[in-house]
Amino acid sequence: MIVGFLVFWSLPVPLASSRGATNLPFLSIIIPARNEESRIVPLLRSLQEQRFTSFEILVVDDDSSDKTAAVAESFGAKVLQNEGAGKSSACWYGTEQAKGSWLLFLDADTKFESPEGLNKLLQFYQEKGARGITALQPFHTVERLYEHLSVIFNIIVVTGMNLFTIWGSRFKTAGSFGPCILCNRDDYFLSGGHKKIEGAIMDDLALGEAFLEQNLPVRCLGGKGIISLRMYPEGIGSLIEGWCKSFAVGSKSTHPVVMFMVILWISGSFIAASALVSSLIGWNPAAILLSGILYVLYAIQTGWFAGRVGDFKKAIFIVYPIWFAFFIGIYLYSFIRVNVFRSVSWKGRKIKV
Repeated sequence: MIVGFLVFWSLPVPLASSRGATNLPFLSIIIPARNEESRIVPLLRSLQEQRFTSFEILVVDDDSSDKTAAVAESFGAKVLQNEGAGKSSACWYGTEQAKGSWLLFLDADTKFESPEGLNKLLQFYQEKGARGITALQPFHTVERLYEHLSVIFNIIVVTGMNLFTIWGSRFKTAGSFGPCILCNRDDYFLSGGHKKIEGAIMDDLALGEAFLEQNLPVRCLGGKGIISLRMYPEGIGSLIEGWCKSFAVGSKSTHPVVMFMVILWISGSFIAASALVSSLIGWNPAAILLSGILYVLYAIQTGWFAGRVGDFKKAIFIVYPIWFAFFIGIYLYSFIRVNVFRSVSWKGRKIKV
């Protein structure tokens, strides 16, 4: 439990001064989209509500078979038909057509939480010198019970970036968060952008690495109160496919010390649960009391961590071992797919790794 606090000490969000932003440049918002006709609507609606309005919206249609393009056009977005395949290709193509001095890459399933959200993000970037990347991990909103299966993944995605331990920025960042990436046009092309990393499974981590190679800063923060997303509303199959696609590959970028602490924390969750079961079977009152206290503390800690990354219902942590077990199962499945079969599936495409 102590290791858990050390590895996930904090998750800061962008804080800008109260004086307000001045002279913000024209912004190009680039949204790669493949079969997103239903999920993209909240994002486009939230963009219409923003107080900051000096931007263009470029939706890059990545060979969708649904009405993604028509929906985007109905909200006033400019739709581009990508001739390549995949998210990185779509982002690069969108950037080539963009007019803005700053570039904001958004996943189609994100949305801004308030009319001030975009302005807060841009003001923060300006006050930090408007260089490199500022990336937010959106706050995960949950509507259906099966979506809680993502809870441990969300925690590990954040801790695996190496930046949120008690030691702050002592460890090099694993890269960039992917759903919300803000940068300026000059730095993007200097780094090589998505063209350089085309074919990477974890495009967000690879893009962050490309910026770091040019000694450009990469800032990763939480998006609570600014931007949110709902993950895999299509069903549990999509959830499994999505996490399988990214996790075994992404974990390779986590610093060994951070990875060791994460492993200890996960192991402790099972040890606490096993100790309680064992003491109940042996009916040892003292052991039941001690292991019961430890189990409750682990449930509280996990729920507290989860509250930083999403609006997961607190009651689910009564049975927290279920969520850890699901995480371990999908991680092992992902590891086999990546290292044995050398391929993963996502949105109807088989991706070689």
